[in-house]
Amino acid sequence: MYRLPSAVTIRAATPGGLAWGCGRRAAHYRARLPPLGPGWVGGLGLGLGLALGVKLAGGLRGAAPAPSPTAPDPEVSSQVETPPPSPPKEQPLAPWSPQTPTLPTSRLYARAIDSSRDLLHRIKDEVGAPGIVVGVSVDGKEIWSEGLGYADVENRVPCKPETVMRIASISKSLTMVALAKLWEAGKLDLDIPVQHYVPEFPEKEYEGEKVSVTTRLLISHLSGIRHYEKDMKKVKEEKAYKALKMMKEIECDQEKELKEKGGKSNERNDFAKAKVEQDEAKGRNSKPVKKKNDFEQGSQFLYSTFGYTLLAAIVERASGYKFLDYMQKIFHDLDMLTTVQEENEPVIYNRARFYVYNKKRRLVNTPYVDNSYKWAGGGFLSTVGDLLKFGNAMLYGYQAGLFKNSNENLLPGYLKPETMVMIWTPVPNTEMSWDKEGKYAMAWGVVEKKQTYGSCRKQRHYASHTGGAVGASSVLLILPEELDADSLYNKVPPRGIVVSIICNMQSVGLNSTALKIALEFDKDRSDIP
Repeated sequence: MYRLPSAVTIRAATPGGLAWGCGRRAAHYRARLPPLGPGWVGGLGLGLGLALGVKLAGGLRGAAPAPSPTAPDPEVSSQVETPPPSPPKEQPLAPWSPQTPTLPTSRLYARAIDSSRDLLHRIKDEVGAPGIVVGVSVDGKEIWSEGLGYADVENRVPCKPETVMRIASISKSLTMVALAKLWEAGKLDLDIPVQHYVPEFPEKEYEGEKVSVTTRLLISHLSGIRHYEKDMKKVKEEKAYKALKMMKEIECDQEKELKEKGGKSNERNDFAKAKVEQDEAKGRNSKPVKKKNDFEQGSQFLYSTFGYTLLAAIVERASGYKFLDYMQKIFHDLDMLTTVQEENEPVIYNRARFYVYNKKRRLVNTPYVDNSYKWAGGGFLSTVGDLLKFGNAMLYGYQAGLFKNSNENLLPGYLKPETMVMIWTPVPNTEMSWDKEGKYAMAWGVVEKKQTYGSCRKQRHYASHTGGAVGASSVLLILPEELDADSLYNKVPPRGIVVSIICNMQSVGLNSTALKIALEFDKDRSDIP
């Protein structure tokens, strides 16, 4: 007679997370009975052992469920009664236990995410954009990033958060950081002629008199240096037409008010109209005066990417480094590891292709462009994640001064609070083309807080910059939290919403979309206890 193995045990997980032995000897031990003798199996016979082996093999293969640890074995119970073991008590989870279920941050903003995604789908379909990528952060933490459509239509490569696209004129805001760091270090004076740093740049004249082009004027597009449009007569006519249209709208409003009051001012209106028509005719018929600057410095806003090319030369002379080397150091400090200058030859992972519609409204690839002449003003590539990091770094510096007294251990911002206040202060005589409510500041468009009537529209304070390039559109928008002295307790900057959107289709206005998304997240944020 051969002796079977003395014990066979299997582990079965119980709700409490413990493993309990199964088998005759294990059941015997659980009953706390005296040890069984060496010949306890002898009378059962070889057949029982073979049956047990087959049953065990089937259980291991998953063919049959493992025997319940509480079910008594009929063979053993015939010899000795074994009371079923009491199940282990389930221990409550400690509050700090990693098993404690917590609600993911993204679920707290599920409504805002769904609403924003639907809005982006609508915009994408409306303009026929191949792909679009969005990123949103709340109080410095990235909450949502997603790609819609295709980064590469030909190869069916979908957009994703890591997709790299042209950020166009958001590059100006990056260049402003370089200028601000040099200004803080005392290496750059914003108000002396640029010839101090770039003596090769020729002197400028306006109506026969020499004028000074300064770094500050270049930053805010008040230097008079032209943009891409070469026909300045066309530019002036467009500006004159806008001014005339605005004046006519004002006159119409005044006429309505006078009619309501019953007053008559026909002579005054006739005089005003005659004067406007005379000025308009004079502007169109007069021959342009030949001068080296198109406008008098500081008197008129003329958006100019070429002005930022000159600023890149100023950065090089003031810092002693090549412009791209100095910018890469800044990107490294800001942890913007996927932001680079656009070049055709290097292999850039996740770089999208760029598209435009031809005259037949067919989607085609954009022609080759060399953006090396305007890296500072519109030649960088980036991702929505990197832009969120950049936006939060700017927001942190802007708010750090408010938290300085309430938090002694607060780290300094990349730019000082007073520097950020200067950068985000609207400059007189400027325009913000993507939002008429605001003005241009220093490489940022800024809308100030305003409310004219009670229980009516409340204009929030925010800063943004849009971008438009060959086959690309972009926006970076920062909506700071409205803080007061009482709300600073137990908080650290940055406090607010940052939204970045990039698209591989040109001429797509994205600022209003970014603002709507920011307000959606701000609404959910205010509802969180």
